[in-house]
Formats: sequence, C-alpha cells, structure tokens
Amino acid sequence: MQVIYEDNHIIIVSKTSGEIVQGDKTGDTPLSETVKAYIKEKYQKPGAVFLGVVHRLDRPVSGLVVFARTSKALARLNNMFRDGEVHKTYWAIVQNRPQQEEGLLEHWLTRNEKQNKSYAYDHEVPGAKKAILKYKIIGQSDRYTLLEVQLMTGRHHQIRCQLAAMGCPIKGDLKYGAKRSNPDGSISLLARRIEFVHPVSKETVRVEAPLPGDSLWEKVKM
Repeated sequence: MQVIYEDNHIIIVSKTSGEIVQGDKTGDTPLSETVKAYIKEKYQKPGAVFLGVVHRLDRPVSGLVVFARTSKALARLNNMFRDGEVHKTYWAIVQNRPQQEEGLLEHWLTRNEKQNKSYAYDHEVPGAKKAILKYKIIGQSDRYTLLEVQLMTGRHHQIRCQLAAMGCPIKGDLKYGAKRSNPDGSISLLARRIEFVHPVSKETVRVEAPLPGDSLWEKVKM
C-alpha cells in the first residue's frame, strides 16, 4: 500500500494486486484495516479510527482506492460514485490487438455468484445489467497491447468481462480467457487515474497511481 493523497476527509491509496479492500471469507487482513492502522499511528489517534469504504477493486487488480475519513465525506462520496461523478481511468494490458484504435463497448452482463464471474451478451437477457465502457490503444509491445479504459457504468468484473468479449482478455486473467497466469497471481489491470470534485472543499482532486513493478508496463507504454 502506498498513500497517494490524504487530507482530513479522504485518503487515496494505491493497492498492490492480491490485497483485498474489505474483509471477506478468506480472513486475510483487508486494505481498510491497513489504512486504519496507518492513520492511527500517524495521527496518534486514541480509540477506533473511522474509515468508510466507498468502492472496491478486485483482488488481483492494482491501483487507486478512495476511502472516506469522515462520515460527511462518506455520504457525499457514496452519492458521487453512484451518480457517476467520480471519473476513473484504467490501464489494461491485453492479448490480441483490438480491430479499432478506439471504441465504445456495450454489453448486457449477467453475474454468476457461485463462479464469481460475469457473462456478456450483445442483447438484453433476463437479469442482465447494461455495461458501457470506452477504450483506446495507448501502447504496444511485440505480444501485448496497452488499452486505456473509461468506465461509463460500474458492473461486476466489467472491464475484465467486456474486453474478453471483444476477444482481448487481460494478461493473466485466466477466469476470462487469458492463456496463462501472471507469476504473482495478478491480472494486468491498473486503476490508473481518478478525478472528482472534493466532497467538502469542492476543489478538483486528480491523482495517478504508480505503475506496478512488472517491467512489461514500461515496455508496453508508448
């Protein structure tokens, strides 16, 4: 975990792949607890530290996660995420180069809870939710393509599922059709940038995550 931005109301950290944002059945220490411990120590806070989880990143994904440090910020951020006022940009290293340099992907996604997997359809099916994203090619290596992705909706495994449906699975993402796993168990998807109006100060917050340690990120970057 690396702290990218902090003030009295919010804290934004860059998580490494493998970290969970909130506690789950694995019992592993979640990122939220690591951040609480950091705040408690840095500010010498007695008693419990307040920290609100406003969104999540899948375990194998790395990049930016926003937490609220006050209940006021939490309520406002929850509304902002719900209303699409938080702009998130992802970078994905994919197998196979898309046919178009840039494009808009629209699918209907259904979620299978048992498999923890989403399925994409090109038409509406019962129980499906509409998923929209924009992508553009921003880099290339001899074997992989780097895409910049903007989410228009926030669905379960949306980027992973939609890119795979386009025929471009994310490197390392076995669940969605990658040929082999990454050595560290990650998938090559990074929550790269986040931009929003601060819920309290009303100033623009714009932050960027560092690239993961894998040297391929530098190679594939234009």
